[in-house]
Amino acid sequence: MTTPTAVPGAVRRLTGLLPQPSDWAAVRRAPRRDLLAGLTVAVVALPLALAFGATSGLGAQAGLVTAVVAGAVAAVFGGSNLQVSGPTGAMTVVLVPVVQQFGGRGVLMVGALAGLVLIALALARLGRYVRYLPTPVIEGFTAGIAVVIALQQVPAALGVTGAHGDKVWAVAGDALVRFARHPHLAPVGVAVGVAAVMLVGARLRPGLPFSLLGVAAATVAAEAVPLGLARIGALPAGVPAPSLDFLDLGAIGTLLPSALAVAALAALESLLSATVADGMTVNQRHDPDRELFGQGLANLAAPLFGGIPATAAIARTAVNVRAGAGSKLAALTHAVALAVIVLAAAPLVSRIPLAALAGVLLATTVRMIEAGALLALARSTRGDALVLALTFTVTVVFDLVAAVAVGISVATVLALRAVARSAKLEQVPLEPGDHSAEEHHLLAEHIVAYRLDGPLFFAAAHHFLIELSEVTDVRVVILRMSRVTTIDATGAHVLGDAITHLRRRGITVLLSGVLTGHDQVLTALGVAEDLRRDGLIFPDTVTAINHARTHIVGRPSPSG
Repeated sequence: MTTPTAVPGAVRRLTGLLPQPSDWAAVRRAPRRDLLAGLTVAVVALPLALAFGATSGLGAQAGLVTAVVAGAVAAVFGGSNLQVSGPTGAMTVVLVPVVQQFGGRGVLMVGALAGLVLIALALARLGRYVRYLPTPVIEGFTAGIAVVIALQQVPAALGVTGAHGDKVWAVAGDALVRFARHPHLAPVGVAVGVAAVMLVGARLRPGLPFSLLGVAAATVAAEAVPLGLARIGALPAGVPAPSLDFLDLGAIGTLLPSALAVAALAALESLLSATVADGMTVNQRHDPDRELFGQGLANLAAPLFGGIPATAAIARTAVNVRAGAGSKLAALTHAVALAVIVLAAAPLVSRIPLAALAGVLLATTVRMIEAGALLALARSTRGDALVLALTFTVTVVFDLVAAVAVGISVATVLALRAVARSAKLEQVPLEPGDHSAEEHHLLAEHIVAYRLDGPLFFAAAHHFLIELSEVTDVRVVILRMSRVTTIDATGAHVLGDAITHLRRRGITVLLSGVLTGHDQVLTALGVAEDLRRDGLIFPDTVTAINHARTHIVGRPSPSG
């Protein structure tokens, strides 16, 4: 039953996810600078939005609509002052198989479901946990996405239509075979030319929008010379009216796995992008739960207008930061500027060759891969190199969600292995003090103290049991527990099994220095109850040693 305080608590949580007064205070600080930054990002985002929309399978107009609608909603409700949202390459990688399997309406439904999942994650306050993702997983994931996006551009860059395959690499291979049969060099020249303009221009004059300049030059050349290039095609004269025609409640069960994949990717990419943006500034810090909430609302809104699922874009966010943005006004201006372009220049945009957009994305993938960071990780440890390689390979060969799952799983196993190895069971000398030579002999022969260092949990417990079971030729074993950092149910049960095993062999077991929290675990699981009943658990090692001396003196030695 819901308690009276549960509802107010939920209301406070929801209120905390809504726009705050501090957001608008930031807008008033430097509005002119934010407006200029937003216009700069819009110029950079235009060709990317067109390209990602075309690559997704729903068309270039879907990319523009996503940039406008999702960009505006995420700017207002998101948890970062600097994020710029819209269609991204990573998202199109997930969407292509969804389009092939469920069609355009399925993609819109997947986007809406993903929005609901993101809102649920925000309400559950799960945004903060992205910080625990291992760096090799993130880097391998990013590099894999770059390769997949590049492979997606192969058919358009070669001017090939109708290429088939279950995976993106298979489609690219089929496109190469078809091109070899009937080569057409004009699309290749356009794609390579646009990519070269972007890459070379970025080195010479980083502040200029060379992606837009390259696409414009390719479009003018294609208009002047009949190259036979495929074009984007007609765009809607403005943002489409909202519609709920895509809703199909009966298909939720079928589409939910794809929606979960989209939501996971949107959460991952958005929170990573926000972290990168924070690192590029001095006094900006994002709210991860609000960011998930904003992305959830953006993905609920975009399908209403025919847009594809969206997420924050690292490249556009970085441009926004470098252009001097300091508030949400910049990202909102970017969305409004793109809406104006859709309204005023749709006929011109429709003439852009698809090969030119392929060139834009090819250059983007080159800039996504940081070779220095990848090499540094590969050389750091064998474990990091393995996680990096596995995540990259699974991303390219299979899919993104499986890649993240595999990467995190392997990284977790390696981390547990390292932690388990840090746990030690070490025999320590007893301090005999002022005692006779006979007592010294008895201590040396028949009393052994072991100090447990580190965590006693499931990954380390088996090793602990083997070591302790090999104890021989002693009458008393003192287990010093004060340096145990953590103990779980498995570790507690193994400890109990080891105590039982030793006692059956006639060895008296004493425990010392058990911490309060660990004692609660042992008590709850009924471990060492016999020791507790017989008074063999001591607050410190000195008391345990004194008891052991008394015990040994009063009994004959094992040799008789």
